[in-house]
Amino acid sequence: MEGEQWPADRVRQTFIDFFTSKSHARWPSSPVVPVDDPTLLFANAGMNQFKPVFLGAAAPDSPLGRLRRACNTQKCIRAGGKHNDLDDVGNDTYHHTFFEMLGSWSFGDYFKEEAIAYAWELLTEFNRESDGTLRPLPAKHVDTGMGFEHLTSILQNKMSNYDTDVFIPLFEAIHKSVGDGIEPYSGKLGCSDVGKVDTAYRVVADHIRTLSFAIADGSQPGNEGREYVLRRILRRAVHFDRQKLKAKQGFFSNLVDVFVGMMGDVFPELKENEKKIKDIIKDEEASFEKTLVKDAFVLWDTYGYPIDLTEVMAVEEGLAVDMESFNAGGKSIVLDANATSQLRNQGLASTDDSLKFQHVEHSSVVMAIYTGSEFIASASGDEDFGLVLKRTSFYAEQGGQIYDTGSIEGSSGSFAVKNVQVFAGYVLHIGSFVEGSESKTLSVGDEVKCKVDYARRSLIAPNHTCTHMLNFALREVLGDHIDQKGSIVLPEKLRFDFSHGKPVKLEDLERIELKVNQQIKDELEVYAQEIKLADAKRINGLRAVFGEIYPDPVRVVAIGRKVEDLLADPESKEGLSISTELCGGTHISNTRVALAFAIISEEGIAKGVRRITAVTGECASQAMKLASSIDADIIDTSKLHGVELEKVKIGFIKSTLDAAAIPATRKADLRKKVSELEDQMRKVKKKTGQENIQKAVKAAMDAADAALSAGQPFCIAHVDVGLNAAALREAVFKCMNRVPTMLFSTDMASNKVVVYAGVPPEALPSGLKVLEWLMASIGPLKGRGGGGKNGLAQGQVSHHSISVSGQSLVIIIA
Repeated sequence: MEGEQWPADRVRQTFIDFFTSKSHARWPSSPVVPVDDPTLLFANAGMNQFKPVFLGAAAPDSPLGRLRRACNTQKCIRAGGKHNDLDDVGNDTYHHTFFEMLGSWSFGDYFKEEAIAYAWELLTEFNRESDGTLRPLPAKHVDTGMGFEHLTSILQNKMSNYDTDVFIPLFEAIHKSVGDGIEPYSGKLGCSDVGKVDTAYRVVADHIRTLSFAIADGSQPGNEGREYVLRRILRRAVHFDRQKLKAKQGFFSNLVDVFVGMMGDVFPELKENEKKIKDIIKDEEASFEKTLVKDAFVLWDTYGYPIDLTEVMAVEEGLAVDMESFNAGGKSIVLDANATSQLRNQGLASTDDSLKFQHVEHSSVVMAIYTGSEFIASASGDEDFGLVLKRTSFYAEQGGQIYDTGSIEGSSGSFAVKNVQVFAGYVLHIGSFVEGSESKTLSVGDEVKCKVDYARRSLIAPNHTCTHMLNFALREVLGDHIDQKGSIVLPEKLRFDFSHGKPVKLEDLERIELKVNQQIKDELEVYAQEIKLADAKRINGLRAVFGEIYPDPVRVVAIGRKVEDLLADPESKEGLSISTELCGGTHISNTRVALAFAIISEEGIAKGVRRITAVTGECASQAMKLASSIDADIIDTSKLHGVELEKVKIGFIKSTLDAAAIPATRKADLRKKVSELEDQMRKVKKKTGQENIQKAVKAAMDAADAALSAGQPFCIAHVDVGLNAAALREAVFKCMNRVPTMLFSTDMASNKVVVYAGVPPEALPSGLKVLEWLMASIGPLKGRGGGGKNGLAQGQVSHHSISVSGQSLVIIIA
């Protein structure tokens, strides 16, 4: 067939219609963001969501467990992990980060014989000759899983996926919006694509598809895991639209409207989340604008600009990235072995940091100034440098706890402390002079004042103490096999990694959370004391990080019992009933200061290693309030009935819940409630659908009787069933053998009219053909229509009120 006869929508629908005619259930695509499969960054194949069926893990009475035959078009993203096509997109005619995978499935039903027969019936493969014609192969082969974009290019007789109507409307929209002098897309590749303009078209069009679906399905650009992959995709697209297409800020996010218009009918989640998609992309785009003129390391470290894109930009401008400096960039102010040896050889003693456990402002003396490459006697200007003091109250990053920030103030300059690290006993305060300071000079020997940001530390300390209580609760609930594998203590959250071979059950997670909150409620004193390492190791129940090298003497932190009491009877079993750890971090004085504790997530990060992320204090209280608010919304929604319930956007509630930082156990409960709400919605839709069919059939029959009584050769009537095309089809099908019938229904909310027509194939009065009749009626109104098979055709018009006059539909604008 000619390519014009196979628009993309028809390709997709033909595949689905064929397999549904073979008793396959049309199964929805799963989200591109896997809900409960930690092995995947994104859904990357049609079979992903059916893994429970293949593995025998699906409950027999569940929808998946009852499934025997299915077909669908699955949204897929391949831009990270094992399957990663990102760097190839734009450089050829067939790579995409987002694509649709058409698939048909049999679960314990038919096998090879039927599969081959179905594939043979639907399509065979050929060889495409140099002139574009298809020549039968010497032997026939079959394939029942098909990349939608590639199949469309074959049926449209195109050599490139990008030359089909899957992409052309996007290219046209891009050309409309880009800078002056940019030619329309022409499909050039390699060295013939001067200026990489066509490459940029392909990159931008592909990436807006990927980002739109990923955001609609609950993810967004960020700094870790799949979120970082999405941020990299977005920034790659913006790089190409700025550098190659000369586009202005906001250009990329404006493509969302075009793409949703193209795909929103097939994937309604795009329409439901259109504003959210556009807003997130717009914000990311604006943020990224600020990074385009920065140093390569600063681009990556501070702004998240991928180093590979920086290299691409440099090569295109005849430049190169100094990768050696880049790799050293994150450690530019580091006291290496040579530097610490210099200090030691000068007789400089280690920094006295005993004040780090107190909340005091104190005086100190500048002992050394380090630029990252050399020691200097005096510092001035705006560059970062490091200070070594005689004594300090700043906490240097160690043991999983983030460093302190604050200021160091001298008579000739105020120094903003941005980072604090310790090297061979020397505490290095890293930062620069406070912006706007009149004087910017510090010299070795200057007397200074240390001012720690204690407000920030007051957020860190409860998170660290709760990390200890969490470690204790995990052992109490899950068993003695729990070992700490790592932790991070920040102002806004804590993160704890531990050995455990499987996901923590929800009921266990709830018990763990309750045990920590009980310790907070019990208002336990927190004690800390420095003792000999050998004595500390004798304390029964003492927890330490496997493989960690501890100083001697070592600091012991005990919750609810004085350290000296534990030392008095180190073998007592009482030590097993409290949290006791080796720790050099800062803590609260009493557990009540933490206020509350909430586990936000529990996940696997490596084989046999789990991770819990939690919050305390006001953050925990806000998480609980947010959970209650979402719960109230779900309860209110469940009270709705009929049409009101149908109007609710369950997808929005689900995406809000997925993105919410709320207690993990509450989130699991709320997801069950949403699932129940979805079941309720399905029942309402099923009931409404049946009622609509009955209503449509009756109205159509009445109209047909009236037409026949009046001697009319056809019947045209309005039926009030919204956009329920199935109801119209059923009604037309029942009436068309009596008289040619055209029915239409309006939907005020979407401003659309759906039309269905039927003419009996064996009785065509005056040569009346159903599709010609339909298009003659809605064509002047810019309506769209299709079909014609078996005497049935359907169409749609974007107007909101309608009346009947003869063979034409007259649109009346209210």
